[in-house]
Amino acid sequence: MTKSDQQKIGQRAVIVLLFGAAAISLAPIFVRLSEVGPSATAFYRMFFALPVLWVWMSQDKKSDTVHRQPSNFRDYAHLALAGVFFAGDMSFWHWSIKLTSIANSTLLANFAPIFITLGGYFLFGERFSRTFLLGMILAMLGVVFLLGDSFDFQADHLIGDAYGLVAAMFYAAYLMMVSRLRSNFSTATVMTWSGLVTCIAMVPITILSGESFIAPTLFGWAVLAGLALISHAGGQSMIAYALAHLPAAFGSVGLLLQPALAAIIAWFLFDESLSPLQLSGGLVVLAGIYFARRGTR
Repeated sequence: MTKSDQQKIGQRAVIVLLFGAAAISLAPIFVRLSEVGPSATAFYRMFFALPVLWVWMSQDKKSDTVHRQPSNFRDYAHLALAGVFFAGDMSFWHWSIKLTSIANSTLLANFAPIFITLGGYFLFGERFSRTFLLGMILAMLGVVFLLGDSFDFQADHLIGDAYGLVAAMFYAAYLMMVSRLRSNFSTATVMTWSGLVTCIAMVPITILSGESFIAPTLFGWAVLAGLALISHAGGQSMIAYALAHLPAAFGSVGLLLQPALAAIIAWFLFDESLSPLQLSGGLVVLAGIYFARRGTR
């Protein structure tokens, strides 16, 4: 494969990643509109996505000559571990939303790029250019500006804030795991098997949370289906595809587009006005993603 071909594949992967970020930016909107609790919402996010992913994986087996199928305990264990990491992310983030402000939870959960960069450096010996690090810092500062008007540090929110950071650690581990799984398995395989494990893990978590599994109206079920099909089967699958061609560290920085898009969507749907500081934060996020891309092979 020539260098030109590699560049084209990388550019396409960046576009797919950003579309994935746009799709998952709708997730907080769906969660807010959901008529069941946050853990039950996370369960249905996986449960309703699984049939689509399973059909996709079944068709993929017939046509995919590039990737292999999981065939031993080690393969299934790695796929299951990705599902456990995603379940941890969903659980701690949703509990964080309950125990602290949405702004605090969103900001702290978006610290994943820091943990991926540290993990890549200490665990895998990866090196990052100054341009990439500058882009990462800019993008994260942009998120701070974006949520700065709402960010509120209070002593009684410390547990919720800590849960937001733990969610970021789990999501960083999930992205790093998916990035490595994609070198052997197709997007459909990774998403289906990891999603099955996440779905199973969310059942006891929802029960322990004391939440109901039943949405009271048809609208509530439609919201859950939208979350599953658009944000997970669509958006998260696009992210998994992109991570086969992009470093996990850059992928996590690119996903910082999510809170910027979520703020814009909330502006239109819920009349949540954006201050000049928030608007400038969105522009800084875009600048950070640009520099991170320039500094990524």
